[in-house]
Formats: sequence, structure tokens, C-alpha cells
Amino acid sequence: MPHSLVRAILLGVLSVTAALVLAACGSSGDDGGSAATVDSGKDGRRGGTLTLLTSQDVANLDPGITYSSLDLNMLAATQRTLYKYAPDDPSNIQPDLAAGPPQVSPDGRTLTVRIRRAVRFGPPVNREVTARDVKYAIERGFNPNVANPYAPQYYGTVVGADRASGGPIAGIETPDDHTLVFRLTRPTASLLAEATILPLSAPVPQEYARPLDARSPSDYGNHVVSSGPYMLEADRDGRVLGTGYGPGRSLRLVRNPNWEASTDERPAYLDAIEWRIGGRPGVSGRQVLDGEGMILGDTPPPALVKRAYQDARDQIVFSPGAGNRYVTLNTAIPPFDDENVRKAVAAALDREQMRRIRGGEVVGDVASHFLYPGVLGFEEAGGQEGTGVDFLAEPRGDMELAREYMRRAGYADGRYDGDETVQVVGLAGAPDDANAQIVDQTLQELGFDTNLRIVDASVYYSRFCALPRARVHVCPNVGWIRDFADPQTVLNLPFNGAYIFPENSPNISQLDDPAINRAMARGELTVGTDERASAWAEIDRMVIATAAAVPWLWDKQPNLSAEDVRCVPQLWNQGHCDFSYTSIE
Repeated sequence: MPHSLVRAILLGVLSVTAALVLAACGSSGDDGGSAATVDSGKDGRRGGTLTLLTSQDVANLDPGITYSSLDLNMLAATQRTLYKYAPDDPSNIQPDLAAGPPQVSPDGRTLTVRIRRAVRFGPPVNREVTARDVKYAIERGFNPNVANPYAPQYYGTVVGADRASGGPIAGIETPDDHTLVFRLTRPTASLLAEATILPLSAPVPQEYARPLDARSPSDYGNHVVSSGPYMLEADRDGRVLGTGYGPGRSLRLVRNPNWEASTDERPAYLDAIEWRIGGRPGVSGRQVLDGEGMILGDTPPPALVKRAYQDARDQIVFSPGAGNRYVTLNTAIPPFDDENVRKAVAAALDREQMRRIRGGEVVGDVASHFLYPGVLGFEEAGGQEGTGVDFLAEPRGDMELAREYMRRAGYADGRYDGDETVQVVGLAGAPDDANAQIVDQTLQELGFDTNLRIVDASVYYSRFCALPRARVHVCPNVGWIRDFADPQTVLNLPFNGAYIFPENSPNISQLDDPAINRAMARGELTVGTDERASAWAEIDRMVIATAAAVPWLWDKQPNLSAEDVRCVPQLWNQGHCDFSYTSIE
């Protein structure tokens, strides 16, 4: 599966479920925005055990394999990647294992990173981390027994990476114990530096992990070694399975005894973090609201969002920058191979109603383009106001303009009179099914005969929306989560013609516009923050102009915590409470 499609699925199924119940809670204008919190995590209280209640198990404990949002939350506390985001700044990378800013050569083909001294692995390795440990970590991502899902995308331009199979990569050099040099075939060093916030750059001790990596799949996840302030509880041989982790039941993080606060900006207030896995979100959510020292790892159900918003406002945080949502229109098949027909649908859709069904202002802003708040290029693409296209000017829909676009497409009375029955596939469960029904009704008002099918999240992408041969015309419940703050991670896979695959295709609209493809190729090689912001903002404008998809929400993720917990959200990662900054007050 293409790596970012995993993140798209996560946004699709970890939906904000504050449906109509919030419409009467002030979400239409009183102070909805006040629930969105940005917290640096400073001056927290030290000590205590935080309990996370979640229905979800971890996908994988191996930092070289996992890619799920919940797992990234755990790894942010147990592993030190080269760079990281501060909890209140999801846009600018900061040194973590690195000793200073990344050094990018003028031609963009060399990236040099200095490694901090005195960072030590936890038990049972118990030695200083070196640059060779990061080199091995990245190389093992290309090992078929590890098969990291995003290594080819972000590390693929490193010299020799295209031939790597877990062995040495010539383009990663370690001239000394504390220096890493990446030599690239293309000028993508700035993008690579950003990508090191993902856990593939967390150090892995080769002498310890190599025998485990020889197995298929690698067994390193069951013996994973920490470099961060916390570690999975393990036996004396380093085995976490059956000690710190019981699949489907529990997980326990304890302090890494080799962690030195002087080498790390994380405050790491908590003594331990315990996961209780398998409960139902409704039951667990009530326990959190009424309990002590607890947070909810799931999206809370509507009744609890309403209760917290009305009666326990300090116990719910709506984190901005949690992704975007859009309706895809299949540009490869009639009738949506006609740009004017697509623009008609975009003009007619009541995006405000789509948002209101999910809960109104508190759960997000009405989207007007694909780059969302916190992503580089958002302001340059138009910010909150959008790119200026007329078919997205009215959030509540403009049926008169929609009919004008239908007439431009050759339908004289402003309504579709062709022979196609439009196949619409929506996602089951409230409020996603209601959003799909709004889109379906909009299509009918424009004269389309439709066939609406509501399916489970487990097959929504794999059997329908990401499968071109299924010939689905409209997918109303698509979303995307960035990998990091660079705009390429938001726009490239969903709208580049190079990523139309026979199966698991991230380009669900099947948009294959040569001008956009060329602009993305140039944008990938663009060096410099301002330059990349401008380049990808222009690409955002170009994609919007095609109406291949209709953006309708920039998400804010709700998080519940007990009254005594100060939840500090990871704004870069779905708004989960960051274990290294959250405290029990």
C-alpha cells in the first residue's frame, strides 16, 4: 500500500464524531474557536502515572516499520529522531538527536547532520548513540524484512538507495561517530531533512538488531531499544513482548534509566504511561471524564463530545491541523472527465452543511483549498480565504452558478441529461454516512441519477475508492494527513498522475494533468522555505482550478482527558496528548 494512503485511511476512520449534537452547543459562532488549544507544555508538575484508554492496539513497535498515528505518539516518547516538532509548533523542525540545524549544500544534493554527544541507548544495549546507529536504522528500512513504507519516497534519492536491500547504502557516510552525511542523486536535501522527524531516523544498534532483522518479518519490534526519555518495560534481555506489551490488552512505558535530561528539551514529567487496550470508546470516555490521571486514545463519540463541551470544557481539547477532508470526483471517466461538470458539483455542494453535520466550528474550518493550517504554503495559497475560484466562493453552495457550469458543459437547462448512473461510495457510521448523503443529494439536484453505496472503513479504499477498475465516480469521505509540514506531503501523492496505481492508488481522483505533474516535479526539487512555499502554493491553486476534488473541512481533533491531566497536544500528529510534555497536575 502506498505509504501516505495509510495516513489517508487513518483520517477517514478516525473521524471527528461530534455530529449534530454540537450544533446547539455554540458551535455556530459563540466561542467555538476557543476550544482549540496550543500548549508548549512548560511548567508542568512532575511525577505520576498517566493511563491511556484505547480501543486500538499498536500496529507495530518497530520504529522502522510502523506508520500509524497512535504508534507515532508512543515512539515520540521512546525514540529520538534526528529532528522533531515542538508540541506547539508543527511547522518548524527542531534538533532532537541532532546537535544543530541541518546543513544543506548550495546545490541541494548533500545533507550534513551532527549528532549530539552523551545520548545513550536504554537497556540492554547501554551505550552511547553514534551516527552509525542512524545509518543502520535507515538502511534497515530498505530491508525486505522491515519494508519501511515511506523510505523509498523520502530516502530514495540517497546514492545507492535504489539498489538497497538492507545492506550498506553508499550515499550515507559517517566520517566520525557524531557526523552523518547524505549524498543525493537529486537536489532534495531540504525535503530529506524534514522527513527525519519520522521514526525511521531513530537510531538502531546494529550489533543488537541485525540478528532480529534477519527474520522475516523482523523481530526487532519485540526487543526494541529506547533512545528517548521513556522505554517499553522489558525483561533483562530486552524482550518487551509479555513484559511491557500484551497484544490487545496492555502496554507500559517506564523511564529510560540512561536518559539524560541535559541532552533533551523534552520535560518528561510523567513517571510512567500505561495503555489499557480494547475497551469501547463510549465507556472509556466516561471513565476518563469522571476519573483521574486518564486520557482517551480514541475519537470520543458524539454524546461525550457534547457532555465535555457543555459541562467540562477544560477536559476537551480540539487540536487544529489534524488533516483535510474532501470529495473526490473521478476525472478518468464520464461525466466527471469534463472540468465544467466537476466545477458545477463544487459550486453546488453546501460545505457548511457538511461541516455542521460533524459539529460546526469546533471540529474544523470550512476548507477552500488542500493545504491546511500549519502546512508550509497555506498562507501563500490563499490562507483561510482560499485561492479565489468562483465555484468555492460560497460555503453554503451556489446552485445558480452550478447550473451555469452545467450549461458550459453542454447541458442546456443546467441539469445533467446524460446516460451515466453516478456511482457514489460513502463511509459507514455517523457522521460520515450523513456527509455522503449530502453529496448524493447535491448530485441529484443537478440532475444525476445516482447509486449510493455505504461501506465499512475496512473496504472503503481497498475495494472501491483506491481501486480504479471499480469505476467509482464520487468518494465523499476522503481525507489526508501530512507526513510533516512540507506541502509536498499533502499534494503530491493525491494529485500527481505518477501515483495512479492499479490497486491502492492514493490519487483517487485519477487526476493526470501534465502541467501539474511538471510543476510537482519542479516543486520537489525547489530549495528554500520561501521558495517551496510559493511553488507548492501555486500547485495547490492549479489543483483547485481543476475541481478534481472538493475540499470541505480542515480538521480539528477532539481529545478527552481527566480533570487533573494537562493534555499537551501533538499538533503535528492528530492532536494526541504528547507523553513527553503532558503532566498530571
